[in-house]
Amino acid sequence: MKKLIEQILKFGVVGVVCFGIDFVITLVVAAICRNLGMATSPAALFGAFWGFTISVIINYILSMKFVFVRKENMDRRKEFVIFVILSLFGLLLNELIIWFCVDVVYEAIADMFAWLTAGLVTAGAKIIATGIVMVYNFITRKIFLEQKEEKA
Repeated sequence: MKKLIEQILKFGVVGVVCFGIDFVITLVVAAICRNLGMATSPAALFGAFWGFTISVIINYILSMKFVFVRKENMDRRKEFVIFVILSLFGLLLNELIIWFCVDVVYEAIADMFAWLTAGLVTAGAKIIATGIVMVYNFITRKIFLEQKEEKA
């Protein structure tokens, strides 16, 4: 149990670093897109796509170095492909949650809460999506990428 808690803590540290990268890129790209005339929702989704993509590459490097015990018999290219495929499902989940928060929730309450700016809504949606996708990522990476411990 202690080992699992340590692993979750390491996963959390890697996650915080990658979230910071993802979050900043998401907000910067979304703001640039909005300034170029793109509507809030497509700008948020486009920013989230780039933030997520860049952070996945960094997350792979850090996760396989510091968090998970590599499968000895798995080719590193195969490992990366599996990591990317799992991450793409995470990206889909991430985009769906952001879309729901911006297009459904925000559009329904925007008139009641004038202080909810496009940037605030994008940030809030990203935080919610990240929490959900983080749980998915840990579980799927542990199942598909980590070396199973031998029972004594």
